[in-house]
Amino acid sequence: MADEATCIETPTIFRRYTVADGNTIPIGTMLRLTTPNTAVAHSGDAQVFAGIAWEEKTADDGITEITAALNGMWDITDGGAGFTVGAILALDGTANEVRPAIAAELLTGAALGKALETAAGDGVARVAIGQMI
Repeated sequence: MADEATCIETPTIFRRYTVADGNTIPIGTMLRLTTPNTAVAHSGDAQVFAGIAWEEKTADDGITEITAALNGMWDITDGGAGFTVGAILALDGTANEVRPAIAAELLTGAALGKALETAAGDGVARVAIGQMI
């Protein structure tokens, strides 16, 4: 995978999710939520954000849970459209990239945090995960 998020300020809120034993999930991977209480690597647009992988998951290692960070400051890659400081962000259509959220995503759990820096197309910017104010 590419464009994994880089932790700048250590998170303090974490959640455990179920994962498939056959999945490989690198540290820093943006995760999406599926049912029941399952996380998989983000792979498409407008998916519900589940957190950022805090530990590595290797395929077929017998482990079926993963810890995800739900807050903290992270350097994250822009999906190409760019965004300005203060923008509320959501998962982009490309794995591990973000874009400005649309209004409906604020209601569906797809928003993930607030931009603390402006980003130009495919640039990296600081994002406060779990912060909307």
